[in-house]
Amino acid sequence: MAECAPPAPRSPRAGAAYAGIGSRGTPAATLEVIESIAARLARGGWVLRTGLSSGADQAFYRGALAGGGEIELYLPWPGFCAEARREGEGSRVRELPRPSSAAHALAARFHRAWDGRAWAQLGEGDRALLARDAHQVLGAQLDAPAACVVCWTPDGGLDGSDPRAEGTGQALRIAHHHGVLVYNLARPEHAVRVIVELGTATV
Repeated sequence: MAECAPPAPRSPRAGAAYAGIGSRGTPAATLEVIESIAARLARGGWVLRTGLSSGADQAFYRGALAGGGEIELYLPWPGFCAEARREGEGSRVRELPRPSSAAHALAARFHRAWDGRAWAQLGEGDRALLARDAHQVLGAQLDAPAACVVCWTPDGGLDGSDPRAEGTGQALRIAHHHGVLVYNLARPEHAVRVIVELGTATV
């Protein structure tokens, strides 16, 4: 039996949640762009979902805070990258300190053993990092897909099929499967599309 194609990507809408994620090796100039975009999205009422890893995640976090927006942090374990947290988060930042067992089960389905290690061969920390990606895309209960993903990966891909997408590729595979629209800022035109299509051109 032929495998069903993933559903068509949903159109994003202001006021919804988006996943702001990406490579730890995101270039410095791109991190500045990410902060600016995240601040504009926050002012437009968008809720950020991210994981607080160094690089792109933390740039989204800083930008969303600067824009006064709400943030959902999905961490692999309590205290992850705590040094990156800013004072004065208040009630704007909600946190899931570790991924659920359901997220682990879902993540195992989307894991790709690019380095030769199957899911069962990964350490507990590696599995937790991949499992929290499921929450970034699908929310705390895994039943509320983000309106879109905004990211940066070295390959510029949209579906996580290229090993160069590294850990972010896990989230992109989950997003692709669930029909979640992806903007990859490694594609120059996508930075413009984010501003125009997510309704922040005048924010």
